[in-house]
Amino acid sequence: MTDAPLPSGWTLQEIRDVSGDREALALAPDRTVTWVGGGGAPEMPRPEIVLGFHGLCLVKPVHDAGWYMGSLYDDGSVDCWALYASLHEALRGL
Repeated sequence: MTDAPLPSGWTLQEIRDVSGDREALALAPDRTVTWVGGGGAPEMPRPEIVLGFHGLCLVKPVHDAGWYMGSLYDDGSVDCWALYASLHEALRGL
């Protein structure tokens, strides 16, 4: 288990239950995240929380209320293409 941060008010088991992924993990936030969803700059703010779900992940940037869904690559980088207003909504969208 890592010391990677979890969303406030959530446990890893709750994240696994809502997502349906029994192997979901909290990942270290020190990684490159790029927005590839179109309509805007590709640079994103530094991640505060990153949750991994096999090849997918959810990213919550610092000072941003939204949750971004994207692909998690072997080098640890993330390309995001979707934005969700809440963690629960993002987990259900996986």
